[in-house]
Amino acid sequence: MAGSDTTVEPVAPPDTVKILIAGGFGVGKTTLVGSVSEIAPLRTEEPLTAAGVGIDDLNGIEEKRATTVALDFGRITISQELVLYLFGTPGQQRFWFMWNDLAIGALGAVVLIDVRRPESSFAAIDFFERRKIPFVVAVNGFHGEHPYPAEEIKDALALPEHVRVLLCDARERESCRDVLIALIDQLIADARQAG
Repeated sequence: MAGSDTTVEPVAPPDTVKILIAGGFGVGKTTLVGSVSEIAPLRTEEPLTAAGVGIDDLNGIEEKRATTVALDFGRITISQELVLYLFGTPGQQRFWFMWNDLAIGALGAVVLIDVRRPESSFAAIDFFERRKIPFVVAVNGFHGEHPYPAEEIKDALALPEHVRVLLCDARERESCRDVLIALIDQLIADARQAG
């Protein structure tokens, strides 16, 4: 047909960024990935059994019935140019060996903490600091409560000045999205400063 242009301009695929969601046992990692993911998340949860008695510390999370044994996976599209792949880590110490493999290729992380049991997330903070993987700390407000301000939590955890502490609710998509956007903003700022 004269004058008809059937040429289709190729569309570049979006950049993909791997983000880890880490923290202690029962802090809400699976919930966070599930609430923010635009796809049905992949979960590797198994029921807690008698084999974990004396190994798994259920103090403060007595209602917990299942645990992640490998990873959680979700995806969120930030824009046409940027897609985040979320990998939730297992929280129990006996599964921490998987963190090294999950961290390969990760540009950043969210360390989720429960202020009722902050010590459960110390290992995650140490993990990312030792590997120089940028991270933000997200304080999961169980039952919608945040009894401490972010700055007080930052001081209690003795975090470096550049690490942001954000209050969130792992059940709420917008709250989790805001945490991820804060991490992406930090990664962009770090890249500009390094460049």
